[in-house]
Amino acid sequence: MASSVPPSTPNSPQARPLKAVDESWQNEVGALGPLPPVHAQPSPWRLVLVWIVLMTGGLGLVANLFRLQVVEAEKLKVRAQDQQMIYLRPFVPRRPIVDRGGNVLAIDQPVYTLYAHPRLFSETKEAIAAKLSPLLKRSTAKLIQQFNRADSGIQVEYSLTEDIADQIKDLQVDGVEMIRHQQRLYPQQNLFADVVGYVNLDRKGQAGVEYSQQKLLERSVQAVRLSRTGSGALIPDQVPGGFLHVDDLRLQLTLDSRLQRAARFALQQQIKQFNGKRGSVIVMDARDGSLLSFVSEPSYDPNQYFKFNVELFKNWALTDLYEPGSTFKPLNVAIALESGAIQPNSVFNDEGQIYVDGWPIADYDFDYVGARGPLSIAQILQHSSNVGMVHIVQQMPPDVYYSWLQRLGLGQTVGIDLPFEIAGSLKKRSQFVSSPIEPATTSFGQGFSLTPIQLVQLHGALANGGKLVTPHLVRGLFNTDGQPYWQPSLPPPQQIFSPQTTRSVLAMMESVVAQGTGKSAQIPGYRIAGKTGTAQKANPNGGYHEYAKITSFVGIFPVEAPRYVVVAVIDEPQGDDAFGSTVAAPIVKAVMEALITIERIPPSQPVANQPWNTPSAPTSPATPPAWNTPTPPSPAIPPQPTP
Repeated sequence: MASSVPPSTPNSPQARPLKAVDESWQNEVGALGPLPPVHAQPSPWRLVLVWIVLMTGGLGLVANLFRLQVVEAEKLKVRAQDQQMIYLRPFVPRRPIVDRGGNVLAIDQPVYTLYAHPRLFSETKEAIAAKLSPLLKRSTAKLIQQFNRADSGIQVEYSLTEDIADQIKDLQVDGVEMIRHQQRLYPQQNLFADVVGYVNLDRKGQAGVEYSQQKLLERSVQAVRLSRTGSGALIPDQVPGGFLHVDDLRLQLTLDSRLQRAARFALQQQIKQFNGKRGSVIVMDARDGSLLSFVSEPSYDPNQYFKFNVELFKNWALTDLYEPGSTFKPLNVAIALESGAIQPNSVFNDEGQIYVDGWPIADYDFDYVGARGPLSIAQILQHSSNVGMVHIVQQMPPDVYYSWLQRLGLGQTVGIDLPFEIAGSLKKRSQFVSSPIEPATTSFGQGFSLTPIQLVQLHGALANGGKLVTPHLVRGLFNTDGQPYWQPSLPPPQQIFSPQTTRSVLAMMESVVAQGTGKSAQIPGYRIAGKTGTAQKANPNGGYHEYAKITSFVGIFPVEAPRYVVVAVIDEPQGDDAFGSTVAAPIVKAVMEALITIERIPPSQPVANQPWNTPSAPTSPATPPAWNTPTPPSPAIPPQPTP
């Protein structure tokens, strides 16, 4: 069907432009007047939503504020302080060590490490090496060889003194750098190495007093808290005054440098003469146990400890055991006297050789002297009679004798203020009491072991009236004016012998020096008590070495007012004439002569009245070792009884 709508013409309303239509509409509306405003209806849900959002945000802010101000307040405070503050622990030198006279044994000093950076050299390597050679005392060729190792960061010298460092600075050489640090210096070198020890690169003591007194030698310096700016720079006015103050305290020892030097010289001479393996000399003031000298050989230089065998870093007089031999006989006499088993005037028959439980025991000179017959106790010590000592010990029940050995401290340490001391060795009570050979061998100083420092302690009891004191060498912390800041608290002395017993034993020991085997320790005008010792050296596998021996001598003087105990021990001296009287006694004599000079000890009596100037029966000039006697091997590995 055809459409009835006529087509549009240009003049028809359908053909008019849209703009014309809009204008027509506006005219019509304007004729009617302004339209009233349209108001949207408010939604209650929208208000609730806004209120919830505002309240939630507010509560969140309050909760976060509570978290920051209350819950995490301390944590945030610490974080803020860490950002605003810095803690510094200034380097403080280690305290010096001095002897009793104030002579420096160890001290910190500033030194410089020299580095070379060849790529920064403004001159040839040869020219710079030529300048440094005289100062470093090193050849030019060796320095050039060092410079060729790398382009930078070559350590040329580790410890330069300030004087040498200043001279190198004056050369104004490019490519040379010096870094300052502290180094421990031991001015006496090896003189006190066995006692003082050394510190490693971390400044920690590794031996001797440096190790045992680490806490006293390190100054306790608290870290200092300083404020800093936002850029990290320190605020100068916040630095507390005196925070770099260092005390003037020094660790003082009881040792004497003069006596130490005399003892080491005498020891070195005898070791060299008799080709000994090692040796030790100890001098103790018996009144309180303070050590005046403590020497061990061989030794080392603590300034260059890295060049020596680590075996030298231990003081063998504390760490190694040995059998004391005849030097223990006076102590056995004191035990027998104190227990009431014998009297000072007792007499025993010396048959020269006896058998104990099937084992032969003989005097060292039995082969060419034979039986001596009746001997007083003093004569038994003078002749160092093994048979006589066995008879003395047999007067005591083995259980009583063993209790006395324990009371002396055998099998225990002496408690010296040096590190790594080991305890002596004493057999179990059951073994000692059940086997008659054990007390017999112990009577002349074999079958048990101790350290040289313990032998000094035990003879100190004979010198001071019977008190067992603690050997020590730390006197305390003192300032430069000599005022004490700290002193060690020592165990109280233990009374083990009566003064009457010790006086009797000292009189007998004096006769050993005057008329017996200790004549080589005589000093004209002075009364000296002593005892020689030459003992078999125990084999770690049981029994004894056939020829190895240890020689020793113990001296106590002056007898009229006994105070000083001097012990010398030489391990494995060589030669047919190597005995306690020939090897060790001369050392003790030399040390006592030095002590007389240092302490200004007056003579005991005129030389003409010395007891050794009176006629006496001839005696052997030396004490041959116990290994010349048929002493039974160690009961730990019992030998077959002799028929």
